[in-house]
Amino acid sequence: MTMFSSATMKHLGRVVGFGLIVVGASACGGAKPVAAKAPAAAPAAADPKVAHAEVSESAKGPYAAGWKAYIAGDLQAARSAFESAQRADATSPNPPYALGIVLEHLGEAASARASFRAALVAKPEFDLAAVAYARSLSASGDTAGADSFLTERRSKFPQSAITLAALADVKSESGNHGDAQQMAQDALRLNPNEAFAMVVIARDHYRARKIDLARYALQAVLDGFGDASPARAKDNAEAALLRGLLEREYGRRAAAMEAFEHASTHQPDLVEALLQLGAMRLEAGNATTALAVLEPAVRFAPRSALAQSNVGDAYRLLLRTPEALKAFDAAEKLDPALTSVHYNRALLYLFTANVAGMTPVGQVEAAIAELERYKSMKNAKGAADDVDELLSRAKSRQAELKIAAGVAAEAAAAPAAPAPAEPAAPGTAPAEAPGAPAARAPATPAK
Repeated sequence: MTMFSSATMKHLGRVVGFGLIVVGASACGGAKPVAAKAPAAAPAAADPKVAHAEVSESAKGPYAAGWKAYIAGDLQAARSAFESAQRADATSPNPPYALGIVLEHLGEAASARASFRAALVAKPEFDLAAVAYARSLSASGDTAGADSFLTERRSKFPQSAITLAALADVKSESGNHGDAQQMAQDALRLNPNEAFAMVVIARDHYRARKIDLARYALQAVLDGFGDASPARAKDNAEAALLRGLLEREYGRRAAAMEAFEHASTHQPDLVEALLQLGAMRLEAGNATTALAVLEPAVRFAPRSALAQSNVGDAYRLLLRTPEALKAFDAAEKLDPALTSVHYNRALLYLFTANVAGMTPVGQVEAAIAELERYKSMKNAKGAADDVDELLSRAKSRQAELKIAAGVAAEAAAAPAAPAPAEPAAPGTAPAEAPGAPAARAPATPAK
């Protein structure tokens, strides 16, 4: 069973995706809403504002090493390198900003915000750090704090289009759609090429359930309207992610998968896009191609229970049982309320021929326990329709195994049959059975 992120569908800003990898110059460069999908091998070019930012000579080596490690999905190595770069150049805002992005992916939001603050101390006008800080607050549920921070910053930097767009996004998340649309439009007046503002307009329409307007806005961003009105930001990953979410919601699977692939190609660290694409591929039975995007999702979001659960399901389908169980255990530890873990683990126990260290009876009993726990969880919304059928199947299998075990036990306890008598030697009369009547001589014919 693959799971989609309900938080993404509800708020689109609560599951905040922060990224450093941006392919193409049209990306806005700010923090991204966490999405998912991106083959690990997708070509990636650094956003010039981040990866090739100016740092002192002594910081260039560790800063470049941090970027290289991040592209490879080695977040711990990236963290260490960016920390070294920050120590080597305390005046540049770029190492702490990059470190903050890594810490967000590692699930250390408070430390990430401290890093974004450090970047702003080094350079108060650094918009990327300010937007990342605000979106981190929003992702943690503090939309009021994000609103207050951006409102104050807007008064200090009134010409910052991206700050105004970020404030519009927070207003939208709070349900203030009128102010959100007005502020996003104002951001475009300040900078007609601000892709983030364009995405906010589309996202706000989506949140307000004005689906036709959301589609229209996304078409303007990604496709354009012919030669007279070309696409405003055709490679924007956030816009492609939003299109994928919209199309999937309305059952247009092919269009949704194409959009998620587009998003992941242009921002390979966009975790939500990776998760969405991987889940859809699993649903289609393509575990191998699903794994190609789910493994990067886990690397870029190691503390995502959903990523761990879905990659475990891919391993299960590919018969990589030890890895599947390890991923399920990690998912349950990260989020004990995640129901899909129990469903997926039950399928593994029920349909895997041999699980190391378990008997057939032990496997089916474990499957039943997982399915019953899955059913009983109070927050098991959207429970799989086949769970009762699976339980019935598991219990039937349990009964069969018990009957077979009983038959085997009876056979083992039955007395052994006597060994067959050896054949008599030639010319030897056959031995009489004990207690058998003596054989009579043939009668002599009367004379």
